Amino acid sequence: MKLKGTYFYTLREDAKDEESISGNFLVRSGMIKKVGAGIYMYLPMGLKVLDKIKKIVKEEMDNAGAQELLMPSLIPKEYYEKSGRADVFGSDMFTLSDRYDKSYALGPTHEELFTIAAKSLVKSYKDLPFTIYQQADKFRDEPRPRYGLIRVREFIMKDAYSFDKDAEGLDESYKKMKVAYNNIFDRLNINYKLVKSDTGAMGGSLSEEYQAITDIGEDTLVLCENCDYASNLEIAECISKDKDSELEKELTLVETKGKRTIKEVCEYLNVDEDKTIKALLMNVDNELVIFFIRGDRELNESKAKKLLNAKEINFANDELLKGSNAVEGFTGPINLNAKIVIDNEVLNMKNFVCGANKVDYHYLNANVKDFEYYKNGDIVNVKDGDICPKCGGKLYFKKGIEIGNLFKLGTKYSEKLGLTYLDEFNKEKVVTMGCYGIGVGRILASVVEQNNDEFGLILPPSIAPYEVCIVLIDYKDSEQLRISEEIYNLLKTNNIDVLLDNREERVGVKFKDMDLIGIPLRINVGKKINEGLVEIKKRNSKDIEIIKIEDILNYINKYKNN
Repeated sequence: MKLKGTYFYTLREDAKDEESISGNFLVRSGMIKKVGAGIYMYLPMGLKVLDKIKKIVKEEMDNAGAQELLMPSLIPKEYYEKSGRADVFGSDMFTLSDRYDKSYALGPTHEELFTIAAKSLVKSYKDLPFTIYQQADKFRDEPRPRYGLIRVREFIMKDAYSFDKDAEGLDESYKKMKVAYNNIFDRLNINYKLVKSDTGAMGGSLSEEYQAITDIGEDTLVLCENCDYASNLEIAECISKDKDSELEKELTLVETKGKRTIKEVCEYLNVDEDKTIKALLMNVDNELVIFFIRGDRELNESKAKKLLNAKEINFANDELLKGSNAVEGFTGPINLNAKIVIDNEVLNMKNFVCGANKVDYHYLNANVKDFEYYKNGDIVNVKDGDICPKCGGKLYFKKGIEIGNLFKLGTKYSEKLGLTYLDEFNKEKVVTMGCYGIGVGRILASVVEQNNDEFGLILPPSIAPYEVCIVLIDYKDSEQLRISEEIYNLLKTNNIDVLLDNREERVGVKFKDMDLIGIPLRINVGKKINEGLVEIKKRNSKDIEIIKIEDILNYINKYKNN
């Protein structure tokens, strides 16, 4: 493409309402433009990058034997009601009514419609297995859109679904998709980790996430210093220390006037936080449940919900607390009139400090034998330095952006939507499903977060808007213009994606713009053409090389093959 006369602009100043590096640079480079909270348009240069990402995704999905189709975004809400997910999505789902008062949703995901599509084919075991996918818009009413393309209300997702006879078949389909995903993210040069994750609203027996390692990721990844253990914080297992070996002491009531927080109590009583337990007064599906965890830990609501098979957990209000004798800041498990759930760690503690359910009082030397509890389980977040559940090494944290996920759905959707087949013995069986998603826009944001400098984007050749840019140094010089055109035509003839910056602009502006949009190679056509030479600069290097004009094609091909 020749830049003169095209739709192209850049911004010199930082975007005022962008919190992330990727959001700022993508707006400044004229690749995207915000039109509302969590809503962006892809401008020509940005769409070109997006299309290259989608092409890589498509190639690897097709290589894995999946077939592409396209689902509608406007979906009768009844499909989500049949699967039970209308309530799960709740206010996150955009809904509307047509002129006949029929309810619709803008699709947040498409499990239901893919299942319906599969029903058109599947009658016998001979129709299985197969995998179908799309790259299409999704909509979710995010309460806090942020970080540019990372947390948005409208986004492009590649979602694929496998259909198999049984769990063994699903295992094979799942493996194929994992290979395809590894290939996709490797080709995109993304620094990623594959981590175990919570199945969440999707359900199923297994979920894994591909996380791009960045400084601003919304997810916290738990990794091990010694082995390949990798997990999302939501499900990372907290390994309890061995049972405390000290002898149990006599329970003692002590006055702790005005000391409500763990920190205040510990300083006043001169004890460590790991020798205390704290209470979390929660509303679990409209029932009061009080969780007790070690004083230096945080409650993991995902784990707590799973332990209690609950749908929702919030903080308890005054109305819910009326029937208990819990006292804010002084709540403890002894003689407490409420359902008690304790963390596994508490089981191994002895002689700990806890609230006494009495204003300005705590107990010293409390033990598990001093109270009754409803359930125990792993309900806390791991901490930096905790024990790795796989090898016993030390855990550490990294931030990540979820760019892909794999789910073993099992029969959750096929059962509810009647997707069955007749097996070899003419018996009706339920189809087993898998689901595999990739956030296409998030890939672009993640690549930028991982590949940038003070001047702008440093995009890998596989997805840069152009592989090479030619900068005409002096647009008034007819010979420079002629050589620029010749090089441009040569590269185009050899299927190299090339941009010619022939604008009537100062050369400094051109250089800054080419750096900002992240094109891997820049050819400067200037006065040296009188000697048959041009300058070549790699975007990720400060060095400028001088080469002969006739060597340009060989140089580029060698660069691409390295």
